[in-house]
Amino acid sequence: MRLSNEDIKLLCCAALVILVMGLLSRPVSAADDIRQKQVAERGAKVMPFSLAQTQHQFSKTETGGIQRVIARDDLNLEQVWLIRQHLEQLAERFKQGDFSGPASIHGADMPGLADMRNAEPGHLHIDYSAEAAGASLTFSSRDPQLIKAVHDWFDTQLHDHGHDAMEMHCPHHQ
Repeated sequence: MRLSNEDIKLLCCAALVILVMGLLSRPVSAADDIRQKQVAERGAKVMPFSLAQTQHQFSKTETGGIQRVIARDDLNLEQVWLIRQHLEQLAERFKQGDFSGPASIHGADMPGLADMRNAEPGHLHIDYSAEAAGASLTFSSRDPQLIKAVHDWFDTQLHDHGHDAMEMHCPHHQ
C-alpha cells in the first residue's frame, strides 16, 4: 500500500500532536498521588456525588472563572441531581464567605481561599446555573486580587482532583 503525500502529511501532524501532548503532560509524582487520594477521601465526606462518576471543569476568565461539575454519564440523573443540589448550596455559602467545604477538602491554606473568604461584600460575585449534565458556579470580580485568587483556587483544585478535573477554555466567556 502506497501512501499519498496528503496521507503522509496527516500522519506527521498526528505524530507531532501526540509528541507535544506527551511533553506537555506532567507525570504524577508519588506525593501528588497521595495528595489526590487524600483529597478524594475528604471530598467523599463533603460532596454528596461520586468523584469517579463526575468531572470538575475549570475555565479561567478575565473576570474570574467558571467551575462546572458534570456527570460523566448525563443519563445518571441521581448524580446530576446531587451535583445541582450541592453546587446550589455552595453558591449560597460562598456568598456568605463560608468556604469551609473546600477548606476541609483541600486545606485551610488552599491558595486563593483566604482572599475569597475575606472579600468585601459585593466584590466577588458567585452565580449558580443548572446545566444539562450538572451545574456550574461563575465567579466574577473587578478586583485583580480576587480574580487572581479565583485562578489560584482553580489551579489547586485542578491539581488536587487529578484525573477527575480538567481545565477548560471558554473564549465566549472572556
